[in-house]
Amino acid sequence: MSSLLFTLAAFLVALGVLITVHELGHFWVARRLGVRVLRFSIGFGRPLWRRVGRLDGTEYVIAAIPLGGYVKMLDEREGPVARAEVDRAFNRQRLAVRAAIVAAGPLCNFLFAILAFWLVYVVGDTGTRPWVGTVAEGSAAALAGFAPGDEVLRVDDEDTPTWETAVYALLAGSLDDQALPVRVRDAAGVERVRVLPAASLARLTAGGGGDVLADLGLTPKRPEIPPVVGEVLPGEAAERAGLRAGDLILSVDEKRVKDWSAWVEIVRAHPGETLHLRVLRKGLPLELALGVGSTQGEGGTVIGRIGAAADIPDALFDPYRVVVQLDPVHALTASVRQTGELSLLMLRMFGKMLTGASSITNLSGPISIAQTAGKSASYGFEAFLKFLALVSTSLAVLNLLPIPVLDGGHLLFYVIEAVKGSPLSDRAQLQGQRVGMAILLALMALAFYVDLTRLLG
Repeated sequence: MSSLLFTLAAFLVALGVLITVHELGHFWVARRLGVRVLRFSIGFGRPLWRRVGRLDGTEYVIAAIPLGGYVKMLDEREGPVARAEVDRAFNRQRLAVRAAIVAAGPLCNFLFAILAFWLVYVVGDTGTRPWVGTVAEGSAAALAGFAPGDEVLRVDDEDTPTWETAVYALLAGSLDDQALPVRVRDAAGVERVRVLPAASLARLTAGGGGDVLADLGLTPKRPEIPPVVGEVLPGEAAERAGLRAGDLILSVDEKRVKDWSAWVEIVRAHPGETLHLRVLRKGLPLELALGVGSTQGEGGTVIGRIGAAADIPDALFDPYRVVVQLDPVHALTASVRQTGELSLLMLRMFGKMLTGASSITNLSGPISIAQTAGKSASYGFEAFLKFLALVSTSLAVLNLLPIPVLDGGHLLFYVIEAVKGSPLSDRAQLQGQRVGMAILLALMALAFYVDLTRLLG
């Protein structure tokens, strides 16, 4: 329950921040350009909090449904306007002014993403060194010549200091419909080029598996954690069996335990069973009988659980950890570039989905976003900030799509107005809004369906 509440809280914080940033763009530019703002609302529906500004008369609202927000401006199309304030009505503004106000929301989301990435780069972006652990037999990576111990240095023309940058570069390269060169340093220290064929790369997005490395047949190299108990939860199976912090697990049913990962696999595979352990405690061997508990795993399967955590040495992960830190000027260049590349990647993925070349399971709806918000927040402020930057970029790109109802749809109407010399008729705009709403509802329903399908396995 605490995990669910934490995830929900992280999701609400993320929504609140990003919606506020977006609507603040519309609000600030409208005010600067002389348009009166009647209401600034975060959320829809019944107001939970309301305040009227004494100086500007704007009503500030936090509403019950936190799935969006809006800025309501003075507009003759929505009600009578006093003669003295006609010049401050949105509909009376020049085309350039209206377009600037509409575009300001997505622009603020882009600026927020750039600022967030900049802050991460200046403080130092911590990632995992892109070392290859195992290569699945017969996989695309194996056919390209990848081997355990390879360190990925460059994908096409992109440097890849971390697995995160490598995955983004692989995903972007998979959309080009051509072979992708990957420069690696092998276990012997020799630099080589492995070439991933176009056919293998096409399957990364066509299948919608979501795990680029697994789809290629690559598993990151991980340190071997010794099978030493670090923490025993009170009332759980490990405590009842007599396991103590500091115990080294030597064997299970007379079979040697190689590392903590192997121990976890043994426990998960034996729910409700009794395992006979041989442990080393303060240099002395000890025999214990462990009755394994059970819990529900992914897809509803029952797995074993004992309530014990590993004792991980502080320096164990140091060789695998990479910190990318830039000075403020280079950090700004890198953050602008990263935001631009992410935007282009999202547009290309969306285009692939429209043509059927990419699976719709690449979509993420509110459930997936909420899960990722909770997970990233649990990793720390840096990871959560990067998540906010990613979602802020997504919101900006989505809002700029030429779909009526969205900001991009309004900008499309303004382009038509500029070309024909007069606004579209009210009837044409209304029909466009209806079509746009239908498209948006269909996309939301599809995203929810994909989320639920993913959640239920």
